[in-house]
Amino acid sequence: MTVALPPADECTVAGRRMRCRISGDGPPVVLLHGIGRTLDDFTALHAALDRDHRVLAVDLPGHGGSAPLDGPHTLPALAGAVAGFLDAAGVTGPAHLVGNSLGGAVAMRLAADAPHRVADLALLNSAGFGREVTVALRLLAVPPLARLLLRPHPAIARRTERAIFVDPAHVTDERIATALAVARQPHAARVMRELVRDLGTWRGVRPRWRAELLDAVAALELPTLLVWGDRDLILPATHLAYARTRLPHARAHLFRDTGHMPQIERTPEVETLLRALWPTHPHPQRVDHEVSGDNSDPKRRQLHDQPLLSIGD
Repeated sequence: MTVALPPADECTVAGRRMRCRISGDGPPVVLLHGIGRTLDDFTALHAALDRDHRVLAVDLPGHGGSAPLDGPHTLPALAGAVAGFLDAAGVTGPAHLVGNSLGGAVAMRLAADAPHRVADLALLNSAGFGREVTVALRLLAVPPLARLLLRPHPAIARRTERAIFVDPAHVTDERIATALAVARQPHAARVMRELVRDLGTWRGVRPRWRAELLDAVAALELPTLLVWGDRDLILPATHLAYARTRLPHARAHLFRDTGHMPQIERTPEVETLLRALWPTHPHPQRVDHEVSGDNSDPKRRQLHDQPLLSIGD
């Protein structure tokens, strides 16, 4: 069926359609969205960056207006598809990668597999830094429940959007309609099940792929920005403290009163953080505010009381 999505471009990668949005001129910036989402989660940030960068956003395979893959949708497969998209767009040198949620894990996987493609990483509420994830995604690992929960329904679409944002003003009828239309695509449920199966179980995100990926990314010592919202209901803000231990060279920022998508709720501030990261090569500076304890430390559940940077508080 035809999905009513905002206007965008299309390109063909390995014989498959990929929905994308490309604008601006300058160093390339690649925007990667989360599971079950689309490039439209970056619309405002895209517009803020393309005045002096070539900004490329893409619907991952099986998401939005991009055709699904023939084989299983896994993290390496998605990263490979993004690499193919960059080739099709003529981006052969290092690019600034910005990923939200699953898109952050895809960005890290691409960096590990093809480091020559990546100038730096900006990871916004990224997957890959902890086992904990919203129960709604964990239940998708149970086939009977997945069949029920992945049935398109307005109430489910509204509840999902409401869980993403702190400010209910972002839960618009347009976002709900888009989410519902995307969920109604024939392949949408299959793609979600395959990704959930690859990344986790009903207990949470699998540790093996996380450990391997973080080891590989840490070894690259790429300039990296870690961003989180302190009221994220999808991937908790406690993951930020662990991320800083695994990527000790990274800059970090925690937004107060912000949910799973700071690029929407804090667009100007995220833009400022990105622009502060990009000129720092080749010697990124670590933020000097430590968060002590391990990922189970109760202090980490109070990260909003320990601002890492002043911007956006």
